[in-house]
Amino acid sequence: MTDTIRFRDLTVADFVHKLASAEPVPGGGSAAAIAASLGGALVAMVASLSEGRPKYAEHAALHAEAIAAGNALADRFLALADEDSDAYAGYGHAMKMPRDTDEERDARAAAIRAAAHKSSMAPFRTVQACLEMVAMAEALAGRSNKNASSDLEVASLMAVAASHAAAANVFINLPSIGDESVAQDLLARTELLVDEIDRVAARTREAVRSGESRDPLPANPA
Repeated sequence: MTDTIRFRDLTVADFVHKLASAEPVPGGGSAAAIAASLGGALVAMVASLSEGRPKYAEHAALHAEAIAAGNALADRFLALADEDSDAYAGYGHAMKMPRDTDEERDARAAAIRAAAHKSSMAPFRTVQACLEMVAMAEALAGRSNKNASSDLEVASLMAVAASHAAAANVFINLPSIGDESVAQDLLARTELLVDEIDRVAARTREAVRSGESRDPLPANPA
């Protein structure tokens, strides 16, 4: 963030108040990351509610993995919220640079291009992390505490909403990057990720709503 306070250190009410203010940061990119952090926490919660229960013992390795992954993702999303705000603040600073001389205009244009790229990459990393989150939610569906299964669908919906919201922040900055090939590559990579997140979330919903138990995942090779 642009000051010494990180979003993780705020109460929910304080963050909402800052979001609702006339200040340019935090904005939609940070909001997307914060929403995604809730999905990561839900993944960890469902796995924690399943861990150690004899009924789900065959999925114990998955539960342990999901607890660690969900907590790590929740923490990463909180960091990404700060990163997004820092990036956008840098873009705002670049836009305000002087442009009275040719040298100043060139420096400003270069700063805007660099800031636009940074402002695209922060939400892009949120989209990437959303795929990890929804994949873990899908893996847990049918292999975890059925009493908390709806929370996996909520986590997957958080991934969908956050990824689409973060992608919007990627797309809006692409025209200012100043490199068409870089912009088109980032556009294509983002769209592929968002489409895959949608597909995995749909599978999660189907698995949750079927209520059926699923076989353990194959063990990862050593």
